[in-house]
Amino acid sequence: MSIGTNWARHYEYTATTLHEPRTVDELREIVAAAPRIRALGSRHSFNDLADSAELVSLEGLEPGIRVDEETETVSFSAGVRYGDLAEELQAQGWALRNMASLPHISVAGAVATSTHGSGDRNGTLARAVSGLELVTADGGLRTITPVDDEFDGAVVALGALGVVSRITLDIEPTYQLRQDVYTGLGWERLLDNYDAITSRAYSVSVFTDWSDDARTTVWLKSRLDERTPPGEVYGAKPLGESIGLAEGASDNTTQQGGVPGPWNERLPHFRMGFTPSNGDELQTEYLVPRRHAIAALRAVRALAERITPLLHITELRTMAADSLWLSGAYDTDATAIHFTWKNLPAEVLPLLPVIEAALEPFEARPHWGKLFHSVRRELYPRLGDFVELAHELDPTGKFRNPFLDRNVF
Repeated sequence: MSIGTNWARHYEYTATTLHEPRTVDELREIVAAAPRIRALGSRHSFNDLADSAELVSLEGLEPGIRVDEETETVSFSAGVRYGDLAEELQAQGWALRNMASLPHISVAGAVATSTHGSGDRNGTLARAVSGLELVTADGGLRTITPVDDEFDGAVVALGALGVVSRITLDIEPTYQLRQDVYTGLGWERLLDNYDAITSRAYSVSVFTDWSDDARTTVWLKSRLDERTPPGEVYGAKPLGESIGLAEGASDNTTQQGGVPGPWNERLPHFRMGFTPSNGDELQTEYLVPRRHAIAALRAVRALAERITPLLHITELRTMAADSLWLSGAYDTDATAIHFTWKNLPAEVLPLLPVIEAALEPFEARPHWGKLFHSVRRELYPRLGDFVELAHELDPTGKFRNPFLDRNVF
């Protein structure tokens, strides 16, 4: 019997067994006994990354959220979702540095795939990790921290090293943000002033459908203890009413219009209590080194006539470099080019190799959890080290699957 589909209903899992342990000891027994198994997060992947003969969900584990004020860290079960973690942190006067657009996703899944938010000075979500507890192939429990040589390979690990059971993240004192949306940014003004625009607030997103200026908007998420947002953004005017990102609906997006609020209610684009995003969609994303951003955007826009008819919206975001071996921002500040497609796989999938060919000169790395055509292995200088680490921790290939065989091994 099938265990169902991913969140967008695009991919149906081939696994016929879904384990739901209530304790870490139960999880260890399940992993030790299974010939092939992987962890299933919040089902927000758009490909077969999380699939296997058997899957295990960590949602039944006790959250166990524990703040350590002395080390400014929080530890918790890997089944915890960002929105739930953020609410607990805010209640205790603490915060995460960054969040993705969706608070509904599991922390473990987001970390394992190098998922990110935005901000020139903010890293991917995985950059906040300061410790992992891993259930290995034999059911053993292994703790990995930054003092361990394998740490940078174990954080963004695609589930290939074991089942993460507990995570520790760096935190900071709580802060407040406001969110201001500007509309009508001209494409040439965007490209001519890209660095100035993306550095204008704590977290910046640019939304476009690539066709014209009318649908290009800038979202500035500004900390109240930093710069006040501008009156306009290179000709783009502030929007007086809230707008949505899913077929015009705005009731599921976080508060706009410059209204101050806590970080966890402004950093994500979508509210925790509402259905996230559009749902009936496909997603693709490529991360390009910041030095190639403008040329890469021009190359994609040259394909606008083919892209726009298949698109709900594109989001452009930025992030700081990290040292995590399989991260899209490994060793480089990066710009992310994200496509939220209409649910038209017959038309979208053949377009991906065309986009990847256009981006080839610009060292584009795909988001591991989205749809893509192929991975250029040479763009991951530590990939060989990662494969060696995977063989060491999982010598029988218990955590391998077709996705990993195609793209990593």
